Amino acid sequence: MGTSAVLLLLLAAPAADGEARISLDAKDAPVVDVVRLLADVAGFQLVVDPGVSCRLTLKLNEVRWRSVLDLSLRSCGLAREEDGDVIRVATAARLREESSARRQLAEARRARPEGRVATFRLSYARAEQMAPLLERQLAPEGKVTYDPRTNTLIVVH
Repeated sequence: MGTSAVLLLLLAAPAADGEARISLDAKDAPVVDVVRLLADVAGFQLVVDPGVSCRLTLKLNEVRWRSVLDLSLRSCGLAREEDGDVIRVATAARLREESSARRQLAEARRARPEGRVATFRLSYARAEQMAPLLERQLAPEGKVTYDPRTNTLIVVH
């Protein structure tokens, strides 16, 4: 025998800051349904990761919709991430893992040298004489070094 969810929403007037306050009475409501309802009230786009499930019982009176969203998600071990007017709901652990992976990728990108590296083997000019001339042209974005053994210019730009 399954349980049935009862969900009742009464909208209140917007608060002084313009954010909608809501009254909500729900018994054993799926968290996805609660969040979808909040998306309709607040006007945001919603993406819910597969497998997100939890049941909530709420009785709230004139509470800011963001507070209701955050409390509902936290009660179920979920979290949100915003990208413009789109809110993504997933497990808190998954969002932490993704955030950590993005941070590691950003650190790895910062650690590697910027720009492109090009080499030019010269035949009719001395690399050590051309390097300072070329570096003045590329400054401050580029750097020029040379290898006197092979008469090669190394340009990082």
